[in-house]
Amino acid sequence: MIKLSVVIITFNEEKNIERCLLSVKSIADEIVVLDSFSKDKTQEICLKHGVKFFQHAFDGHIEQKNRAISYSTNQHVLSLDADEALDETLIKSILAVKNNFEKQGYYMNRLTNYCGHWVKHCGWYPDTKLRLWDKTKGSWGGINPHDKFELAAGDKESGVLKGDILHYSYYTINDHYKQVEYFTNISAKAYFEKGKKAPVYKLILNPIAKFIHHYFLALGFLDGKAGYSISKISAYATYLKYKKLKALYA
Repeated sequence: MIKLSVVIITFNEEKNIERCLLSVKSIADEIVVLDSFSKDKTQEICLKHGVKFFQHAFDGHIEQKNRAISYSTNQHVLSLDADEALDETLIKSILAVKNNFEKQGYYMNRLTNYCGHWVKHCGWYPDTKLRLWDKTKGSWGGINPHDKFELAAGDKESGVLKGDILHYSYYTINDHYKQVEYFTNISAKAYFEKGKKAPVYKLILNPIAKFIHHYFLALGFLDGKAGYSISKISAYATYLKYKKLKALYA
């Protein structure tokens, strides 16, 4: 059986972190938390559960997640966000694959709870993520804040596990708007650094396309009020990202 390191990055996650830690107790041989100098009880809760706790100033999601992996002592890693937890089916799947880790990495589905509603549409489910891997076979990449782990050999050497990551994303609509403000700052800067432009048509057409995709094509209307809110705010986030990108060129 392989030994597994569970790796988590945190910042002011006292509301979520204990649920996350409890969900991985039965599958983790070590739990590594890399914190960005939280001001709440995150550190206290982590230490209560015996994790290996480190701190480093936040310099980007991709950078922080790669750094967190470097603190793990095992070759095989499960990466979670602090607002995520494993359901029972996924726990059993991970325990089984620990006995026969034949792939370089494993994907798993993520089910998001939005203001108390489990979202099954809007393009938010199954939201498959590569989260379990041999850390010698790849690294975190993508464009901040939309990081993704990339296997050196590509997906041909990956598998898929049964079960869901339970993602407790937003407790209130206001939480969603706050995250949009934060993420669009990061996205606009990352796009600017890559030389991407923000022509007027993108400020107009891309938000409309985003809403149509989430609410109609991805059946967001079946999620009722939550589906409408997600679609509307996602469209607004697209607009805001390009508006901020345009301002950087001013």
